[in-house]
Amino acid sequence: MEMNLLHSHIQRKSSSIPMRERPSITAFLLTKAEEDAVAARSEPRQVTRGLVEIRDWYPAPRIDPNNPWQIRKSITRNEVVTTELTLSHEEMFEHVFRYWTLDMADHVVRGNKCFVILVDYTDDMPRKIQSESVFLKTGPNDTCILGLGDVVRARYLNPGDEVGLFWDMRSGTFGFKLLRQ
Repeated sequence: MEMNLLHSHIQRKSSSIPMRERPSITAFLLTKAEEDAVAARSEPRQVTRGLVEIRDWYPAPRIDPNNPWQIRKSITRNEVVTTELTLSHEEMFEHVFRYWTLDMADHVVRGNKCFVILVDYTDDMPRKIQSESVFLKTGPNDTCILGLGDVVRARYLNPGDEVGLFWDMRSGTFGFKLLRQ
């Protein structure tokens, strides 16, 4: 008998307290009735992914208002060419999705594109960027892709440049800054 597993990413609702051991994967076995239904259809079962809510036990990391850049990335050549920044599963769940509602995070994890607002703090006058080239979507191998088309072109980003990001809970926007060029 073949066992099919459903892997569910663990995610919290914005009102919960963060969990130290994230990200976690939980496996659920099919019930006998589900196995029989799959066998009766004579087709392989589609394994789907989804988020489930958990309660976290530890407080969220404090954000230093003088240095809020929780995600720091050195830009690669491929990210400059595609104008898409790859963010790890851990970075997204620990620093972004933990502040989103379950439905919002699930929307992205299920493969949907989510348009976001980005505030560029590189200059003294922060600039709000909202366009079709600024979005969040799932990438390969449990990564997420942050589209930065307008930012890459406006800032003339090059491979090796270091950028910082954080999710601003108050305004519901990504904060961005070119840290080193």
